[in-house]
Amino acid sequence: MTQLSVPMPDDLQRWVDSRVAAEGYADAADYVRQLVQRDQDEYEADIRRVQALIDEGLASGIIDAEPEDVLREIIAEMREARD
Repeated sequence: MTQLSVPMPDDLQRWVDSRVAAEGYADAADYVRQLVQRDQDEYEADIRRVQALIDEGLASGIIDAEPEDVLREIIAEMREARD
Protein backbone atom coordinates (compact mmCIF):
# COMPACT_ATOMS: atom_id res chain seq x y z
CA MET A 1 0.00 0.00 0.00
CA THR A 2 1.29 3.48 -0.85
CA GLN A 3 1.69 6.04 1.91
CA LEU A 4 0.69 9.69 1.62
CA SER A 5 1.79 12.44 3.98
CA VAL A 6 -0.42 15.52 4.04
CA PRO A 7 0.59 18.54 6.09
CA MET A 8 -2.38 20.57 7.29
CA PRO A 9 -3.07 23.58 9.47
CA ASP A 10 -3.90 23.03 13.13
CA ASP A 11 -7.58 23.89 12.70
CA LEU A 12 -8.01 21.21 10.02
CA GLN A 13 -6.14 18.68 12.15
CA ARG A 14 -8.51 19.42 15.03
CA TRP A 15 -11.44 18.91 12.66
CA VAL A 16 -10.05 15.56 11.51
CA ASP A 17 -9.45 14.50 15.10
CA SER A 18 -13.00 15.44 16.07
CA ARG A 19 -14.49 13.51 13.13
CA VAL A 20 -12.37 10.46 13.94
CA ALA A 21 -13.59 10.52 17.53
CA ALA A 22 -17.23 11.29 16.71
CA GLU A 23 -17.67 8.79 13.89
CA GLY A 24 -15.57 5.95 15.24
CA TYR A 25 -12.89 5.85 12.56
CA ALA A 26 -9.83 3.82 13.47
CA ASP A 27 -7.55 6.79 12.88
CA ALA A 28 -7.06 9.87 10.70
CA ALA A 29 -5.86 7.75 7.78
CA ASP A 30 -9.09 5.74 7.86
CA TYR A 31 -11.10 8.97 7.81
CA VAL A 32 -9.13 10.36 4.86
CA ARG A 33 -9.44 7.07 2.96
CA GLN A 34 -13.22 7.20 3.42
CA LEU A 35 -13.33 10.80 2.18
CA VAL A 36 -11.34 9.93 -0.93
CA GLN A 37 -13.50 6.84 -1.57
CA ARG A 38 -16.68 8.91 -1.21
CA ASP A 39 -15.31 11.52 -3.60
CA GLN A 40 -14.42 8.82 -6.13
CA ASP A 41 -17.89 7.25 -5.85
CA GLU A 42 -19.59 10.64 -6.32
CA TYR A 43 -17.39 11.47 -9.32
CA GLU A 44 -18.17 8.14 -10.98
CA ALA A 45 -21.89 8.62 -10.30
CA ASP A 46 -21.71 12.08 -11.90
CA ILE A 47 -20.02 10.60 -14.98
CA ARG A 48 -22.74 7.93 -15.26
CA ARG A 49 -25.49 10.55 -14.84
CA VAL A 50 -24.03 12.83 -17.53
CA GLN A 51 -23.51 9.88 -19.88
CA ALA A 52 -27.14 8.80 -19.36
CA LEU A 53 -28.32 12.33 -20.19
CA ILE A 54 -26.16 12.37 -23.32
CA ASP A 55 -27.50 8.97 -24.35
CA GLU A 56 -31.06 10.15 -23.73
CA GLY A 57 -30.47 13.23 -25.85
CA LEU A 58 -28.96 11.23 -28.68
CA ALA A 59 -31.81 8.70 -28.55
CA SER A 60 -34.42 11.45 -28.71
CA GLY A 61 -33.46 12.24 -32.28
CA ILE A 62 -32.99 15.50 -34.12
CA ILE A 63 -35.70 18.14 -34.32
CA ASP A 64 -36.16 20.55 -37.19
CA ALA A 65 -37.13 23.53 -35.02
CA GLU A 66 -34.82 26.44 -34.42
CA PRO A 67 -33.11 26.41 -31.00
CA GLU A 68 -34.72 29.72 -30.05
CA ASP A 69 -38.19 28.30 -30.76
CA VAL A 70 -37.45 25.24 -28.65
CA LEU A 71 -36.29 27.43 -25.76
CA ARG A 72 -39.42 29.59 -26.02
CA GLU A 73 -41.57 26.47 -25.88
CA ILE A 74 -39.72 25.13 -22.84
CA ILE A 75 -40.02 28.48 -21.04
CA ALA A 76 -43.74 28.63 -21.81
CA GLU A 77 -44.25 25.09 -20.47
CA MET A 78 -42.35 25.97 -17.28
CA ARG A 79 -44.50 29.07 -16.78
CA GLU A 80 -47.68 27.06 -17.27
CA ALA A 81 -46.49 24.46 -14.76
CA ARG A 82 -45.90 27.17 -12.13
CA ASP A 83 -49.36 28.75 -12.59
